[in-house]
Amino acid sequence: MKKIRLVIAITVLFLIPKMGHAQINESSLGAWYMYFFNTTFKESSWGAQGDIQYRNWNMGGDLEQLLLRGGITYTPKQANIKFTLGYGHITTGTYGDEDFKTSESRIYQEALFPVKFGKRVYTNHRFRYEQRFVEHQDFRTRYRYNLFLNIPLNKVTFEKNALYLAFYNELFINGQRNIGNGIDVEIFDRNRFYAALGYVINDNFKIQLGVMNQTTNHWNKNQLQLSLHHNI
Repeated sequence: MKKIRLVIAITVLFLIPKMGHAQINESSLGAWYMYFFNTTFKESSWGAQGDIQYRNWNMGGDLEQLLLRGGITYTPKQANIKFTLGYGHITTGTYGDEDFKTSESRIYQEALFPVKFGKRVYTNHRFRYEQRFVEHQDFRTRYRYNLFLNIPLNKVTFEKNALYLAFYNELFINGQRNIGNGIDVEIFDRNRFYAALGYVINDNFKIQLGVMNQTTNHWNKNQLQLSLHHNI
């Protein structure tokens, strides 16, 4: 009898997120509120970066994710690339009134390198590898590639009072299909496409407001994104 109850409990546990995905209102706009920071330790090659993201299925209150992330960065001298080793903690909620939440610890490594085209087209290529410890799942990994594109409008560079267009497209690929307890996921995890208008407040602060479209195997949804970018 105890074994039967355990099987039922595990089945319900894994069905809840899937039922939530099926009931997502894809036409409603969600909202992500984000703070990003980066700094360099004096004039060395070492630094730190991180972000806090409060993600909602709606404009606020229906938690999609709360993400806390930070890492140590290393930029080799005379090399136009930055490496990061970091850790993130993510609390994920389900859509609607259901109060079910899961937690995740994540270790990641990434490489970021910029490429400039002409005088106004700034791109960044980011490759990220994640090791994921998700509650009630087996150990997982994921590969991510993000192409960023930023174009100043009223200035040539990102100086004070500059307006700019910001775009990115990020592809997520799962490293494993079986995540435990007989649950399989697809190799394709998700894709995010983002378009925004940015404003340079000063040398230390930029702000962006835009919309990100996120596509998974279960749903497709637009999210408003408001982000503050802080150079400490």
